[in-house]
Amino acid sequence: MATESPAVPSGPAAPSFPIARHAFRRFYTNYTARTVLQAIVTIWAVITFTFFLIRLMPGNPVEVYVDFLVNQQNMTYDEAYSRAASQFRFDPNVSLVTQYVEYMGQLLRGDLGLSITSSGTRVIDQIARFLPWTIFSVGLGLLISFTLGVILGTIMAYKRNTAIDHALSFLASVLSAVPNYIWGLFIILVLGVQLNLFSVGGLRGNYDPSLQPGFTLEFIGSVLKHAFLPVLIYVIGSIGGWMLNMRNSTVSTLGEDYVNVARARGLTSSRILLAYVGRNAALPMFTLLAINIGFIIGGSVIIEELFVYKGIGSFLFWSITQRDYTSMQGVFLIITISVVVSNLLADLLYSRLDPRVRVSGGK
Repeated sequence: MATESPAVPSGPAAPSFPIARHAFRRFYTNYTARTVLQAIVTIWAVITFTFFLIRLMPGNPVEVYVDFLVNQQNMTYDEAYSRAASQFRFDPNVSLVTQYVEYMGQLLRGDLGLSITSSGTRVIDQIARFLPWTIFSVGLGLLISFTLGVILGTIMAYKRNTAIDHALSFLASVLSAVPNYIWGLFIILVLGVQLNLFSVGGLRGNYDPSLQPGFTLEFIGSVLKHAFLPVLIYVIGSIGGWMLNMRNSTVSTLGEDYVNVARARGLTSSRILLAYVGRNAALPMFTLLAINIGFIIGGSVIIEELFVYKGIGSFLFWSITQRDYTSMQGVFLIITISVVVSNLLADLLYSRLDPRVRVSGGK
């Protein structure tokens, strides 16, 4: 007698777990995809941490403004609180979880929200107003210090163990050991106040307020004049590190076998420097440059306050003093993205220059 075949159950097929595991394994072993995912998770974690951290600071926007009205304008507490409550778009009684959910919903829509203390002003507009000045000043200082540091570091390596090397190494060590705001105070107090080499008050701001912004020589000259001291401080504070890093990288490259072979072939020193030493020694420097670019935005708070330079650092300082939560979160978000993205680019650059990074990272 013929037996009947078992009935095949109808309905949707069961999920293929081996296929899902295989897809996950392929994704995890993909260095680029894994690095991008880590960057996204890092940005979310930092945003969440800063959101709750700034709300743990003593005082909130309403309390800070009420204190100002009571002490400076001699209002009663009830009058001051009534004005603050009607002026600010902030309710301190709303739970932190509700505020966090609303904020993350705004971010997913690409909205940084409205400033709490500047009624009706969008945070993205405030950032767009101040950020270009910081990028200009700190970016120009970083470019100058990097270029000079690479050149001087190469000279130090070629003249190693000579008087030039010792002098430049000592100078670089001093410059890198002293914080840049100390150099800023030194220039203001000694060169500006004591020696009266320049007018401290005349260089406040980003440009001469009597000028109309535009692409004119007079306006560009005023911008460069007002940015000169902040840029100088950024150069002084960072050039020492570039010099020492480039010196160490060049000295290491000079000991490679292919450099000795090039010398044995009778190549000139300039050819060896340009074609063999300089190119290979500078590769780690460009990776460091990519990382440092991310810190442009966050490293300007003290310097911009010292020289009253209206950039994103000065705006962040004002937001902290006023407890403007949305403005603070907007600036911290920009700083986080710039740092994480710069490190991401550095990782991807290294993975292209050295494939062993991708292989070892996937194991």
